[in-house]
Amino acid sequence: MNTEQLTHRQDRIEAFLDTESIDAVWFARPQNFTWITGGSNVVDHTASVGVAAAGYTRNDGFVCITTNIEAERLRAEELPDEFTVISYEWYEQSLNAAVAMYTPTASVADFDLPGAKQTAGDQLRRPLAASDIQPYQEVSHEVATTIERVAKEIEPGDTEQEVAAALNATHAARGINTPVILVGKCDRVSTCRHFIPTMATIDSCVTISVTAERNGRHVSATRTVAFEESILRRLREHHDMAMRVEVTALDATREAARNDGTAADVFDAISDAYETLGESDEWRQHHQGGATGFMGREWMATPDSNKKIESPLAYAYNPTVHQAKSEDTALLIDDTIEVASTTGNWPTQRVTSCQSSFGIDQHKVLDAS
Repeated sequence: MNTEQLTHRQDRIEAFLDTESIDAVWFARPQNFTWITGGSNVVDHTASVGVAAAGYTRNDGFVCITTNIEAERLRAEELPDEFTVISYEWYEQSLNAAVAMYTPTASVADFDLPGAKQTAGDQLRRPLAASDIQPYQEVSHEVATTIERVAKEIEPGDTEQEVAAALNATHAARGINTPVILVGKCDRVSTCRHFIPTMATIDSCVTISVTAERNGRHVSATRTVAFEESILRRLREHHDMAMRVEVTALDATREAARNDGTAADVFDAISDAYETLGESDEWRQHHQGGATGFMGREWMATPDSNKKIESPLAYAYNPTVHQAKSEDTALLIDDTIEVASTTGNWPTQRVTSCQSSFGIDQHKVLDAS
């Protein structure tokens, strides 16, 4: 984490402390720990709380509390120099107790901390700092590069699990984690909106969807390859619809940012787009995505969501129409949409919104027949 990013975190936290009339805030959940430090507190990926708590106090500034097992590693590998590291003997007390002992005054935490108010931390993570934009662009490009490279190397006869393993390994070599990998052959994508990889053999087409992250910044993208001409026409018809819904969602996001709108406003535009395209019930078959950032989805667009549309922020909408899915990660900066998960090495076409003349280039089905 660079100085500009850390200064942004400090300014936002100090304003939060003043608003809440508290003296400290503590984060042990991975998404918030990464937001404040730029590093990771994860050892066990199944745990909701990591091995350390990072916080900010009025008296001491940035502080990290962890066990004697982790202290030196975190100091050397995960934390900015501005953090004071306090350790306790792993066998003497819990993380909760250690943080509570250090914080006798009013505080807020994202985990079970005696005497502290609870917070999800999302109001601090959003919107992004200006200094987060370039790292977001860089990881988005790398995720798109990986998914497209792997997709172009798939051959009929490969298994879904083999493709998933290739995606995971290629991302790992770039320092990218991939918490969500979906790989589906044609008939599975038609019946399963979450096509968890199996040992099924890929035949006439395949769709790959990933959500990946590096340094906390999450990127979602989907690509589809058709290997047989017989499937291509029908797949493209449905994919064209999904692309139009996605562009409509981004158009509505841009408009909502101008008019202090909410996620519900975006959802209304999404459902209207499905109706315009003659697929009025398709939105019921799968969630439509929403804001992303330091979680895979900071929120999802729903009919009654009052989440504010914020800028700068990343958005990843993922409409589906039967066996087709369109998904990329876009950055909203002021009221401008920039598709970040793109490489220029995958076929695209210009797609217009269902509610205006707004248009962007979207990723087509790759014809490998």
